[in-house]
Amino acid sequence: MLFIPLPVSKSNAMKMNIIVPVALGAVLSFGLLRCTTMNTQNKAIDPANLDQTVSPKADFYQYGNGGWMNNNPLPDDRSRYGSFDELADKGDEQVKQIFEELENQNFAPGTNGKKIADFYASGMNQESVNKQNFDGIKVYLNAIEKMKTGEDLQIMITRLFHDGINPVFYLYGDADSRNSEMVVAHFHQGGLGMPDRDYYLNEDDRSKAVRKAYTDYVTTCFELIGAEDSGQEMKNVIAVESRLAKISRSREDLRDPEANYNPTSVEYLSNEYPNFNWDLFFARLYLEEPGKIINGQPEFMAEFNEMLSDTDLEVWKSYLTFRVINSSASYLSDPFVQARFDFYGKTLQGQPEMLPRWKRVLNTTSSYLDEAVGQLYVEKFFPPEAKERMVELTGNLKKAFAIRIENLDWMEDVTKEKALAKLEAMRVKVGYPDKWRSYDELDISAGSYIENVIAARRFDVKYQMNKINKPVDMEEWHMPPQMVNAYYSPNGNEIVFPAAILQPPFFFMDADDAVNYGAIGVVIGHEMTHGFDDQGRKYDLDGNLNDWWSKTDSENFEKRTQKLVDQFNEFVVLDTIHANGKLTLGENIADLGGLNISYQALQLALGGNEKPIEGFTPEQRFFLAYAHVWGQNIRDEEILRRTKVDVHSLGEFRVNGPLPNMPEFYKAFDVQEGDAMYLADENRAVIW
Repeated sequence: MLFIPLPVSKSNAMKMNIIVPVALGAVLSFGLLRCTTMNTQNKAIDPANLDQTVSPKADFYQYGNGGWMNNNPLPDDRSRYGSFDELADKGDEQVKQIFEELENQNFAPGTNGKKIADFYASGMNQESVNKQNFDGIKVYLNAIEKMKTGEDLQIMITRLFHDGINPVFYLYGDADSRNSEMVVAHFHQGGLGMPDRDYYLNEDDRSKAVRKAYTDYVTTCFELIGAEDSGQEMKNVIAVESRLAKISRSREDLRDPEANYNPTSVEYLSNEYPNFNWDLFFARLYLEEPGKIINGQPEFMAEFNEMLSDTDLEVWKSYLTFRVINSSASYLSDPFVQARFDFYGKTLQGQPEMLPRWKRVLNTTSSYLDEAVGQLYVEKFFPPEAKERMVELTGNLKKAFAIRIENLDWMEDVTKEKALAKLEAMRVKVGYPDKWRSYDELDISAGSYIENVIAARRFDVKYQMNKINKPVDMEEWHMPPQMVNAYYSPNGNEIVFPAAILQPPFFFMDADDAVNYGAIGVVIGHEMTHGFDDQGRKYDLDGNLNDWWSKTDSENFEKRTQKLVDQFNEFVVLDTIHANGKLTLGENIADLGGLNISYQALQLALGGNEKPIEGFTPEQRFFLAYAHVWGQNIRDEEILRRTKVDVHSLGEFRVNGPLPNMPEFYKAFDVQEGDAMYLADENRAVIW
């Protein structure tokens, strides 16, 4: 995935790891088709975006983006603002236009247009939301308070899962990594209110300050519902979450697909974790016979089992109550919304103000009715010619990647053949799905915002659970067309590019080839490379976990990728805090691979026609277009949060990190030994 937007559902986040394209074998010997260049849009490389007081040899990120960063200061309602966000804002305005048009139309009850309009209207009616306060979740709070036995606790946990509130762990349906044609149930660790286990475990001053702010937030939540002893309720919540944090795997360990693939059955769960009624749990979740279950982190589930017997029921009541409040606070009255923002926005991300209400409600509506909104978005804003051009570009990148694989000097021929076969088998999806999801069974009204959210959650749980033990729907998308992003699916061996990303600064219908290859071309190459990064390489052409590498090639790959780990570990993100080269390795491999593949595709497309535009050669424009994609202003708090939890490097290092590994960059900007952007030959990572 190109980057992680917020919010992303857990089930979809699990799926967004890697990339795809078209048939290869018959076209490897052909030259790349040159993209048709229309009237050149010089503003694709806008001199105002540059900082020409800085040498490209010293800091290419600042050189390529300093002007833009100076002209686009951080808005108070953002923790980060960059090219991605600029385009996302445009998308929000487009979706808002759709919603406003829907308000003035008379739809028949039950139609998608009516559901979208009613969902949005319910959230925008702030007076009604405030009047309802937290009425919409009292049914849960009262039921939790009435629990008297361990059996009651199990029933309540199951009920919350049924309604899309995942206490303790996550359950979702996804492809079986050893049989990628079938969907199976997956368990994954969870249950934490802070973004990562390290927030609970680290003893540095910043972590302690965040923990203090979090305990204040938890206390406030209980005060808002009128709890008698909010302080004790908070201590109970922290006790449960701290215990879960201690048994949770690190984000680095979660990146190992083999270590997190532990197939089991409901019989095994019942024997190994007997303190929970698994038969009741699965039956309530539409799975009378759940079949194969992937138990991602068995030690986590074992701890959950122990906690069911050794943790006081009153402690569980506090914990489940907070899980309900925290998952609902954004859709309740203003005091709940403000309390949640004060921690997750101000403390964790350094964001002074929350987004305007229309944006928050729009994002919620677009998330829960994603494909219904996406269908309208595509009809109104996505030109067919953009899809055609994108398919052509993707084919060109695929050919270039195949050539690079054939020319690798560190990989044996037998492994090359399998790599080429996997690349050839990759599928590509552009713009929007051919088949849209049905929302016929989802009931939405213009009345209660939180009740609409709950209804949408229940609907989605049933939808996801009904996939389990059935063949994978290869036509399904895991991102809606209106999302500015892209992803590769390792199990599907496919790359997917939603419609919204096919706009400047990523994609220009009328720009020169260098700009498009430097922007959307690298995005395509990035997603393709995910199929061959440290995770993706473990999957075969059919999307199954299957070691198709020779021992020697695996060792060569690891030696080469370790250079990237070492490089990124040296970057200082803030004060004395360094980037995490191990956590970000997959994305860093994909960035470097995407650059190399797209650069080669550009050279084949140019065919020796290298006329400068506005004083920049095609090669220079390629690198400038790439740099501008990652230009951003970002708050210190957000730097820290992303360094802990994000598998993507910060924008600055997505530019200044991979480029010193490319001889072509040195040639384009005359980088010499002694320049800050120079990296000694022996330290450069040469992978794909």
